[in-house]
Amino acid sequence: MLTLEKRKIEPSQFLRYNYLLQMENIRNFSIIAHIDHGKSTLADRLLERTGAISPREFKDQVLDTMDLEREKGITIKAQTARLLYTSEDGREYFLNLIDTPGHVDFTYEVSRSLAACEGALLVIDASQGVEAQTLANTYLALQNDLVLIPVINKIDLYQASPELTLEQMENIIGIDREEAILVSAKKGTGIDQVLENIVSRIPPPDGDPDSPLRALVFDSWFDSYRGVIILVRIFEGAIRTGAKVELMSSGATYEVEELGYLTPKPKKVNRLETGEVGYMIAGIRELSHARIGDTVTERYRRTSLALPGFQEAKSMVFCGMFPAGESSVEDLRKALEKLRLNDSSFHYEPENSPALGLGFRGGFLGLLHREIIQERLEREFDLNLVTTAPSVNFRVTRKDGQVLEFHNPSQIPPPHEILKIEEPLIEALIITPEKYLGSVLRLLERRRGEQQKMEYISTQRIFLTYHLPLNEIVVDFYNQLKSVSQGYASMDYEFIGFREAPLVKLDILINREVVDAFSLVVHEDSVYSRGKTLVQRMRELIPRQQFEVSLQAAIGKRVIARETIKPYRKDVLAKLYGGDYTRKMKLLGKQKVGKRRMKKIGQVEVPQEAFLALLEIK
Repeated sequence: MLTLEKRKIEPSQFLRYNYLLQMENIRNFSIIAHIDHGKSTLADRLLERTGAISPREFKDQVLDTMDLEREKGITIKAQTARLLYTSEDGREYFLNLIDTPGHVDFTYEVSRSLAACEGALLVIDASQGVEAQTLANTYLALQNDLVLIPVINKIDLYQASPELTLEQMENIIGIDREEAILVSAKKGTGIDQVLENIVSRIPPPDGDPDSPLRALVFDSWFDSYRGVIILVRIFEGAIRTGAKVELMSSGATYEVEELGYLTPKPKKVNRLETGEVGYMIAGIRELSHARIGDTVTERYRRTSLALPGFQEAKSMVFCGMFPAGESSVEDLRKALEKLRLNDSSFHYEPENSPALGLGFRGGFLGLLHREIIQERLEREFDLNLVTTAPSVNFRVTRKDGQVLEFHNPSQIPPPHEILKIEEPLIEALIITPEKYLGSVLRLLERRRGEQQKMEYISTQRIFLTYHLPLNEIVVDFYNQLKSVSQGYASMDYEFIGFREAPLVKLDILINREVVDAFSLVVHEDSVYSRGKTLVQRMRELIPRQQFEVSLQAAIGKRVIARETIKPYRKDVLAKLYGGDYTRKMKLLGKQKVGKRRMKKIGQVEVPQEAFLALLEIK
């Protein structure tokens, strides 16, 4: 602990000593966990115990403000709260709880939240044990040199096995069981012990209050009246209202209009000091100027060194979004513009599909991110959407040496122009019970997985490390993994680069016209079965017309599968009651000419179920 000698202090040094004393009573920490291990419930109990929220205002998952977060039981948008806690020895501490998103899609946001802390509570479900995301979050915390406090949660459940969980924690993560705290966040058991461990084991922040300002942007969102609101952690220096600040990655300069901290209600202050966490409003109207991971500094007293780790948010999954029913392209465009203001990691661009008309192609961090964006568009803006199958980014080398990246399979050049195609590769961490190992391995082999490591982490649980093409897991992989393991297997992954593979573009033609929204990039070993299954499924889903409809799967100009939807036939002979057979042939010939003409100008309406068929092909 910091002690000050009893000696005369110069007036110019008084503020510095005051800041250092204040820093000794600050603790910045985060809560990390696998999905549904009780992270939000533990945050609720900490808020209750420290009096940050009154019983009248309390509701479950206080820090989860979106309906989708409550329904899905995950944290999508990180929040923060300053808690005032008096320890057993009578000292008062300011605890800055920095919440983290709860899914692998938001790993970058988690890493930036952890970079703003000195410690983290690692929550493990006593009934589930250590899972894949528990391990991945532990690695992230260790990369940021955080003090980890393991919290074994849900010890009140009938199926809870704290001893087995502690054994797994020692064997897999390498943390001594003596360091763990046994709690029930639902019942409030052990919460005081958690708070005492936070103040005793997590170190206070350090940094020079006299240095130029260096502050980390770890979250931001858009307010219609105030502009962009930024959450910052001050590493060095201080920031005050009215100061001119610069966001280093964009070089944009603004004047600070308001500072404060969240309790979780906003509380205004005139100044944020070294070690503190708070919000900043500076009239920023472009969310792209306030990127997560950026460094804020003073305009006229700049720091020479930005905080490390800043990255641009990179989209990994793409799909087309088109209006359907009464929704228009203009409605969709306005909705996307408003949604983009609150989610800088989401990108979109206009797209014109001959089959579906005008729409937009969106780029997402992952499958869950895509699902959340689509649900928000349909709920918050009352839109009806047709979405195409998700795809990934492919790197194509043409025969002339030109290297291009495509996230829309329909734009990939024909086979005779391509030298090679590279696909994105991930490293997947999978933890599964031993009894389901065979089923999980078969699934991974079908998805072109390459085993890197397999080890027993307990007598009944196995830890697998696999390299998998991202293209193989964007469609229904997670659901199948849960299905073959009866819900017990868990997975986390990270992008590791591109790899060359024998891939081909599969086109679907309706009446000999390519439907770009159905184009896929498929491994050449499975292209025939995939094409045949797809056209068979589409034949069942596309309604019959007054004319014959042909469905074809093709690689370039080569058709590899075909199905035909037979037409309805109007009974033009019903009115005949006799006479020469030439009258019958004349009417049938007239009908045949009409159907041929109808086939030339007729339009086949493809229902949303046909697009979903792409997702269901096993």
